[in-house]
Amino acid sequence: MSKKHNISVSKTATYYTLGNTDSAKTIWFVLHGYGYSAEYFIKKFEPILNDNTAIVAPEGLSKFYLNGVGVDGKVGASWMTKENREEEIEDYVNYLNQLYEVIVKKNSDVKINIFGFSQGGATASRWIANGQIKCNNFILWCGVFPDDMNFETITNINTFFLYGDNDEFVTKERVAQQKELISNSGLDIKTTVFKGKHDVPEGVLVEQKKVNGW
Repeated sequence: MSKKHNISVSKTATYYTLGNTDSAKTIWFVLHGYGYSAEYFIKKFEPILNDNTAIVAPEGLSKFYLNGVGVDGKVGASWMTKENREEEIEDYVNYLNQLYEVIVKKNSDVKINIFGFSQGGATASRWIANGQIKCNNFILWCGVFPDDMNFETITNINTFFLYGDNDEFVTKERVAQQKELISNSGLDIKTTVFKGKHDVPEGVLVEQKKVNGW
């Protein structure tokens, strides 16, 4: 019978930016959903870009062909799967911590917004819960807090939970579960339901940024 082993190796990670991260007063770290590329996902945030804002979009470490076969066509990325779950979580948290240090070391006096969409929501939750970074606003968009979320780590962070009223992935059962988690946490997490599907609608993003002071 075979025996499983793990070793740590170096890996090149990719991220994209909009704006000047060295001079921005607000930096957004935006984490994409399953099957997205960071290059495509970051375009959704162009409407909120200005001289004082920069966007950083890390890309998941695992990539695959979206059509599932062959060696051609669009490529997407994933943050993790059920295989080697704990190791993949550790890998992406280490990656995101290193990226944060690279970006913020040149601009330490800056507001940090972390935006997690879909699968990127659980990823962002675990990253923040790791406790190695500063975060002013945590925006969970069309995603869910992981079942093992340590809510004590976001006590001093403005936290927002948003989802569309026609989201095919955020079911009534999942919403009820999330509301129970939020209620049990004892934290004042603002919940907003917008008109739309499993996406980041431009108008909603611009409006919510203004309303919530992101």
